Amino acid sequence: MIRQPSGYTSRLNHCPSPELKTLPFDTALALIGFAFVMSVSPGPSNFLLLTSGVNFGFGRSVPLILGISIGFLSMVVIVGLGLGQVLKAHPYLGHGIRLACGVYVVWLASKIARSRSLGSGGDQQIGKPFGFVEAAMLQLVNPKAWTVAIIVTASYVDPGSPAASLAVLVALFALVNVPSISLWAISGKALRIFLGEGNRIVVFNIAMAVLLVASMAPVILASVQ
Repeated sequence: MIRQPSGYTSRLNHCPSPELKTLPFDTALALIGFAFVMSVSPGPSNFLLLTSGVNFGFGRSVPLILGISIGFLSMVVIVGLGLGQVLKAHPYLGHGIRLACGVYVVWLASKIARSRSLGSGGDQQIGKPFGFVEAAMLQLVNPKAWTVAIIVTASYVDPGSPAASLAVLVALFALVNVPSISLWAISGKALRIFLGEGNRIVVFNIAMAVLLVASMAPVILASVQ
């Protein structure tokens, strides 16, 4: 029988396990702060959430919330796995994405601006809430989403362990993103009663349409230059 050196078993039991924490605590806090600011700040998706909350309430806006979040996080994964480098190497692809985004958002804004009442049904209403797939696909033409995805992966993905750090990044961002963007839909629901009187909803929807286009104006101008 081979006897182990004295203290061998003790040292083995206390041998440090592989590093599971791929982000230092201070880096994780910085990522959480970044995720909150980027998630809660105004942008095309959040204007849509506010509009949906006003017109349909929070419950019927949940598919929109999940679609926006999952669509964006999928973009982060794709960019983190290499698409970001492709876009840097081929700038014309980025111009094409921004131009497509501008066209789509203008069409979306025109649809919102034509809405004249709360609820659903009728030619002058937003007939139904934006669905999960629509929301997820919107992220493909959302310049804010592309910009944040590229920044966050470049800043927080560890080149030494890209897959693990990307997984932690996505998990942390998801924990912050969903409740943060939900605030816009909740705020919209809180405004339903006030905006349901007279023609206030008409003014609100037109204002949201204008803000939606305004949020895209720099992107559209950059694409045509």
